[in-house]
Order: sequence, then structure tokens, then C-alpha cells
Amino acid sequence: MDHDLLDITIDHLHQLYRKHRYTVTQVVQWHLDRIARYNGIYRAVQTITAKSALAEAAREDAEAKQPGFHPGLLWGIPIVIKSNTSIKGLVTTDGWRGFMLPGHELLAPRDATVTSHLLGAGAILLGITNMPDFAASDTTRSTAFGRTGNAYDVRFSPGGSSGGTVTSVTGNLAMLGTGTDTGNSIRMPVSTSNLVGIFPTRGLVSTAGIAPLDWQLDNTGPIARTVSDAAIALTVMAGQDPLDPATTGSATQAQPGPYTNYLKPGSLKDKRFAVPAFILDGDSPVFQGVCANATPEQFAKASKENFTALKPETRAAFMKAVEELRDAGATVLIDPNILPDSFADTASHICTLPYLRDGFDKFLATFGPVQYHSAAEYERAVGKPLPQVIIGGAKTGLFESASIQQSTLASDSNAAANFLDHKSKVLALYNAELDRLHLDGFVYPAAQMPPPDETMPQDGQLSGGPHSATGWDNMLGVPAISFPAGFYNNGLPFGIEISARRWHDGDLISWAYDYEQHTHHRRPPVLVDHGLLPTSAQPPSQ
Repeated sequence: MDHDLLDITIDHLHQLYRKHRYTVTQVVQWHLDRIARYNGIYRAVQTITAKSALAEAAREDAEAKQPGFHPGLLWGIPIVIKSNTSIKGLVTTDGWRGFMLPGHELLAPRDATVTSHLLGAGAILLGITNMPDFAASDTTRSTAFGRTGNAYDVRFSPGGSSGGTVTSVTGNLAMLGTGTDTGNSIRMPVSTSNLVGIFPTRGLVSTAGIAPLDWQLDNTGPIARTVSDAAIALTVMAGQDPLDPATTGSATQAQPGPYTNYLKPGSLKDKRFAVPAFILDGDSPVFQGVCANATPEQFAKASKENFTALKPETRAAFMKAVEELRDAGATVLIDPNILPDSFADTASHICTLPYLRDGFDKFLATFGPVQYHSAAEYERAVGKPLPQVIIGGAKTGLFESASIQQSTLASDSNAAANFLDHKSKVLALYNAELDRLHLDGFVYPAAQMPPPDETMPQDGQLSGGPHSATGWDNMLGVPAISFPAGFYNNGLPFGIEISARRWHDGDLISWAYDYEQHTHHRRPPVLVDHGLLPTSAQPPSQ
């Protein structure tokens, strides 16, 4: 089974099922055994749902014997789901111990939309993956479950906030997983772990039922080992949802599925891409933006603190990937005038900070437990408020303004000045650059540095993870895909990212697939079950 199932794809596993080589129960048990063996060291899976997984596997095995059986796209596929995504009857920890308080657990009354889509297509849930508290980190350390290690070397960071999912999928603890992304949290972690991650056009996939960090920036998408598996998962996850207004009309605007139709060799030939200069320069829009009431000094301070230089080894790896794209027939332009630093400065005015509480209240209203359906009800039930990072407060955002008042987006008279007008302006700049240079998309490193060693200080302090300069995709709602592009000299993975116009998700899949077929960079890690960082196997004290 190790030989047959290690790094297996969905299509290949379905072939084995049709040949009756393995039952679903056997495949699920194989993955559960790997979780049992390795999770104590890597701590990727926070909650293991072994009993229900085996029961569902047995049901599917029986179902397969019935006349006229037609399996769903993910039938018999073992998956994991990130812990900020609602699963009926289970605690949505959001990585935070506060949602696990006895008697006050954030117990999901229903499935998130993506959960119901995945399980409805036949996927089997093995467990819930670890993530940093509220997804508010570029590495994966949580008060709910501790630290997740990189599958290629447990001492190193898997990135964040979808670190639990990427370590699970790349380490063959599951075949697929979900990630969420508010500023880079699908795309950067997959680059640390030799995986494919899709950040869909915002509105292609519903975020209903996902605990928000910032609902104007949040997104969700699949994490997989191959582009074809990611395309299958996106086909299942996509769709309009009355619980998420952003999805309204997506069926008519998006490139049509199934997304496996875009898995075409030769797709890179004659395509034109460019590298955003601001990313090579180390600039990036300030995460969550700087609101209109900020002083010039606050804006300058936030921009300076947000600066993240591109490491020399990352630049070298990226230039190798650029040559591989060119070898596949693509044109890649590099010029300091293409999306220069001024683009990042302009995008930094897209400020979402006044609407944090509005988003979390909307989530709790539908997906909160019996005890509380708003931030105010949580405070009354528990006796203390939710943390400011998700509901706003005295110090809000990177520049820690004390004068940002929480408001509902629909009723805020300052919404245009804070958010909407700037978003429209920057999206127009983005599209104009594509038009000016006749581009199909932009290509850039998915992270500004290699995964850091978390057993020792980096730059004099505990590592905050491998930062990226890709949060502007969230601000604009444009799609992007991150995929393997080789390895650093120390054996840790490197990944690149391509973004495109809104609703061109299928094109992104076609380009990543062609690159994958030309390069074959995917290589599974060798896991250890003892010896490295033994203290990582200890759960946080209760």
C-alpha cells in the first residue's frame, strides 16, 4: 500500500477502486495510520475524526456494490479541513483556545458551504488541521494545539496560516485539504511544502461558515499535490451561495467548469507574463490597509514595517523558474516600471479595518453556537470580549490607530473614502498594466524568503514565518495559483505564483499544469516519527 498510495492522485486512486485493488476503508485506514504515526512530531492535524471517517468509508464501500452506482468527483478521497471552517457538530477552534472553553465551545450548528460541497462529492473527512490563532500569522503556532512543523524538516516553518493543511497533504496524511487566505495563507504555505494552492477569484467559492479574520479579504481554496487534483477540488468547491453575497452572478462571470477541462499541455506557449517590480523591491501593500484618518507619519511607519526584502537565494530560485517558463514558450517581462513601488503605496489605502466586527458578527449569527450569535453575546456569556484582532479595538491594524470606529460596511458613510474607491482605483491600475503590456498575468515568488528554522532566532527574534508580498490579490479579489518550482540548497521547497484577471481561474490552472508537466518538481518528503524536537509532541497544557 505504501508503494501504491504514496503521492497518489485522485484519478489514479479512482482507477484502483474500479479495479477493486483497495476498498475505501483500506485507503482511509492507511491514511489514519500515517496520522497516528507522524502527527505527534509534526502536529498537523488538531482533531482526528477516525470513527466517523471509517463509518463513512464503510458506507461508501457498501454503496459501491449497488446497481447503477455513480461516484462523486471526490468519492473515497481522504481530506482534511482547516480549523476555522465549520463542520457540523464539531468545534470550530479557529486555532484559538478561547473557542474551546468548556461550556462555551464554538460548536458548529451546520457545515460551512465548502464543507458540504466536499463531503457531498464523496470526500471523507479524516480530521481538522492546525492553524495559528484566528489565521493571524505567517507561521503555524496556535494556543489550541501548539506548533506545526514543515514536513521536509520539522524544525522549519510550514508557513501560515494554512500550515496544518500543507503539512498534512504534502506528508501524505491526506490527499487534499482546504486552506483559507486573508493575505497569503494558501499561496505562501504551499510554496514551503511543494504543493499546489488555488486562491480563486473572490466570489467563485463561498466563504460562508468560515470564521473570518477580515471578511473583505478572506478567501478559501483547495490545497493539493498536483494541479489536476486541485482542479478537481475547485470544481467541487465553486458555486453560488445565498449565504455569501460575493458569489452572486459568479456562474455567468467565471470561466466554466469543470476545471479539469483546462489541463492542457502546451498552454504556456505564446503567453505573456510580467514580474511586479514592487515585489522584487520588497514592497507590499500594508496588510488591511491604512485608513483615511491616518497621519502621513503613521502611513510611513506602517509602510516601513511592512517592507520585506526579497532574499538573494529566493531571487536566484525565482530567476531559474522564469527561465523554465520561457523554455515552455512563455514571455516573461522584468522591468522596474511594471507595477512599481507606487502601486503598493496606492493599494495601502484600501482599508478594511473598520469592518472587522461586522464580519465576525455575521459569521456568528449563522454559524455560532447556542450560547452566542454575536461578539456582544460572546462577551456576556464568557465574561470577557473577543480579541481585538477579529473585532477591532483600541489598537487596530499595523499602524495601531486608536481612532478607528467599527461600523457596518453597508451603512458606513466613510466606506468609499476608506475602502471602496481605493479598491476600484487599484483594480483599474492592475487591469491597465495587463492591457498596456498585452499580458496574460503576473508571475512572482510566493514568499520573499525560504522557510525559516524555528528552533533558533531569525534576525534576532523568534521567527514569524516566511513572509510574502502577495496580500494585494486579496485586496483586489483577483485569482492566483501557487505551485512547486524547485528546491533551495538546503532541500526545502520553493514555489512561484501567477495571478490573472478576475474570473480567469481556468487559465491559471492551464498555465500551472503546463509548467508542472515541463518540470516535475514535486518530490514527497521523508517523514520521521521520533527524534526531532520531541517536545513538539506535547499538547499545550489545559
